[in-house]
Amino acid sequence: MKLEPRSFAILFSVSIVVAIGNTGLMAVLPAIARETHIADWMISAVFGLSALLWAVMSPIWARESDKRGRKPLIMLGLAGFMVSMTLCACVVSVGLHHLLPPIVVFVLFLLSRAIFGLIGSSSNPATQAYLAERTTRADRTQQMAALAGAFGLGTVVGPFLAPLFILPGVTFAGPMFAFAVFAGLMLVVVWRGLPEEGQRRENRRFSGAGQDKSLWRDPRVLPFLIYGFAVACCQTAQGYTLGFMIIDKLGVQPKDALQLTAVAMGAGAMAGLLSQWGLIRIFSMGPKQLLRWGVGLAAVGNLVTALSPDYWTVVVGYSISALGFGFARPGFTAGASLTVRMDEQARAAGAIAAVNGLNVILAPAFVLLYGLKHEAPFALNAVICTALLVYAFRNAILKDAGETPPDDEDTTMAMMERSDEGGV
Repeated sequence: MKLEPRSFAILFSVSIVVAIGNTGLMAVLPAIARETHIADWMISAVFGLSALLWAVMSPIWARESDKRGRKPLIMLGLAGFMVSMTLCACVVSVGLHHLLPPIVVFVLFLLSRAIFGLIGSSSNPATQAYLAERTTRADRTQQMAALAGAFGLGTVVGPFLAPLFILPGVTFAGPMFAFAVFAGLMLVVVWRGLPEEGQRRENRRFSGAGQDKSLWRDPRVLPFLIYGFAVACCQTAQGYTLGFMIIDKLGVQPKDALQLTAVAMGAGAMAGLLSQWGLIRIFSMGPKQLLRWGVGLAAVGNLVTALSPDYWTVVVGYSISALGFGFARPGFTAGASLTVRMDEQARAAGAIAAVNGLNVILAPAFVLLYGLKHEAPFALNAVICTALLVYAFRNAILKDAGETPPDDEDTTMAMMERSDEGGV
């Protein structure tokens, strides 16, 4: 049942490659939208469809990982990400050279990105379930926080890396071509280096994990999904409007704002890493503490951003928010994992992945809200996070946050331990 350091390193690398690609793409999106004459809300809609497909497919892929194993699904997700990025790069390149009308570029971009939601969504629940099955309850929160740090590190690296691949000929499409290559290399690493025990898959089927019982209405998990969806909405809304706010606040050209946006996103990512790799371990914070501190800090950060008079205040506000989200996301992920039995880990991971993707559907609404009043999305985020803080204190499930173990988890884990010792 032990998670080997090499296996964790591979899981971490899978997460960081996807995070680098997505956040790097997010950093250049405002410039792509302005250069291709596509409306801002259309760019958000591209990610909205992908997110809808991600939300629908994640639970399906989670069940498939119970049947077929975690490793094949992780590899499938990387392949989907690679194909999607390649096609998006080709479409954007055509649009930047104005070889097709903007509306055609929009439709092709929409379909290309949809492949990520349709197929790329398989790696996330499989990765989380792989980790959960190989960690003890005492270690799981810190391990999941460390894995979540891959997203934060990707947020640092992606925006800084993306401008390096803006090359003559491919221009803003260059980063997407590069991210596709990264995914291909990572696919080989997983294939060659990540172990997947066939006997463990039999144990999952034997324990009932293959059943189609849904966790969406399960009272043990539903409060975490509500909390997680709202947190993800707030973080996504802030991320999608940050670049536009920097462009408009400084009154500069989109290309000139790329580095400034990268600095802001990098500062936020470093704050997230501080929480996930530092503070959580130093103070031995459990899911209950993470759920509360997370949205409390996020509310303060969004309020600072909404009231910011200049660029550097925006950076400070965004960083405070990122520190809070760095607590909140592993808080609800680990809390949900600790609340369900071992044979339900994949389905819990699928539900969590779904809410993490589903929130992007609302991104166009936040962009439209930004168009009406630049401060509005951040002020709304502050209100939502404050409401979540009250929810975390008052809801009985969130107040326990996995501190009470499932009745049969010890039995399930013991059975799997004995099977592993029997020779896999």
